[in-house]
Amino acid sequence: MGGIVITAPASGGGKTTVSCALMAALKKRGMCVSAFKCGPDYIDPMFHERALGIPSANLDAFFCGEELLKGLYARHSLDSDIAVVEGVMGYYDGVDFSDTYASTYHIAKTLALPAAAVINARGAALSAAAVIKGMADFRQDSNIKAVIFNNISEGAYSRLKPAVENELDISVCGFLPHTEECVFSGRHLGLADAESEAVLKKIDRLALLAEKYIDIDKIAAIANECPKNSTAMPRHKKAADVTIAVARDKAFCFYYKDNIELLEDMGCAISYFSPIADSALPPADGLILGGGYPELYARELSENKPMLLDIRRALEGGMPCLAECGGFMYLHRRMQGKDGSFYDMAGLINADALYTDKLVRFGYIELSEDKSCLLDKDETLKAHEFHYWDSTDNGALFKAKKPSGREWRCIHLYKNTLCGFPHIYYYSNPDFARRFVLKCSDCKGGILC
Repeated sequence: MGGIVITAPASGGGKTTVSCALMAALKKRGMCVSAFKCGPDYIDPMFHERALGIPSANLDAFFCGEELLKGLYARHSLDSDIAVVEGVMGYYDGVDFSDTYASTYHIAKTLALPAAAVINARGAALSAAAVIKGMADFRQDSNIKAVIFNNISEGAYSRLKPAVENELDISVCGFLPHTEECVFSGRHLGLADAESEAVLKKIDRLALLAEKYIDIDKIAAIANECPKNSTAMPRHKKAADVTIAVARDKAFCFYYKDNIELLEDMGCAISYFSPIADSALPPADGLILGGGYPELYARELSENKPMLLDIRRALEGGMPCLAECGGFMYLHRRMQGKDGSFYDMAGLINADALYTDKLVRFGYIELSEDKSCLLDKDETLKAHEFHYWDSTDNGALFKAKKPSGREWRCIHLYKNTLCGFPHIYYYSNPDFARRFVLKCSDCKGGILC
């Protein structure tokens, strides 16, 4: 199995377009492709899975460290012919401005994967070679082995390719021309409607363009030059036989694949349901309300009174629940929708979720707590926040600390419900997930524990 990282000097250079084009073209060739996204982003992995029909997972060095990163990569790329890893931001952009920790470069280096740099060559000639050289030479072990140009005509490419290859010992492996019908139009928080007919047509068109203009055989050959990954895949012992109800629909769709698989490893059966369409929870011992876009479907969620009442009844009765970001907002007394109106929600948290018109507490955090809940006093959890809504009461059970040193209090504990804005990565402390599973087992039958 080979692998290649698709990177760029900065965001907006075409990483997602080129990554999707390559994945779709490789899939059309009959290859078994595994997809990855560097960083904590939910949206691109969803796009890979829904639009491309390719299993996708996150690779995040901040969340899990280097050894676990290798193991998760091995697990998710098992039996694949090739792995395509979509980078995040610029190649060397890490958690802090001053180092490369948790950057795409850090992940490529950890996994010993070659990288292909996507260069937006619109309005550039030989200066493109200077950009490529700067990226490749910035670190001696950059492992940038290929270049793919974006937003360039066939005529310009035919002249630029030999000019760059004359200057640099890097393979120029093709280009994608600017094609208006292949531009992905974003929606709220950047997610395109990945299952729409228009997007599927764009993916087909991108696959044809990649086949025509990108040297896919060369990219595959470079990918296969990486050393074989012999890292053991992470597995965890069974904790208990329980069923976890997980909200999953248009409003609740932000879930790390690793989180769900870790729970399954620990003995959980996952039962998905829709807070929009279903009238009651499925039979379950615990509940997870993930993030997503509840503000876009606030009216529909509010009008589904039977579901709101059933969830309120279950949580008041002691069912263990983890609710984060959008799921936390759903448990509020009221939530402001994207239309500006306020809608009644489950009412477990006596507060309002409000639109702020700006990113609130954005970025990586490490969580710790003073009291004993699902963490011991000397333990931490890694998490991430990305939201434009805020709460009139964010809770104070946990201390959140950014890599910059900024701190604040967050997260509520109400009976057996732990809820707040942070998106928690369970593998950063598997004992947290194990304790949740055991609590679900202890509370079977609605017994308050």
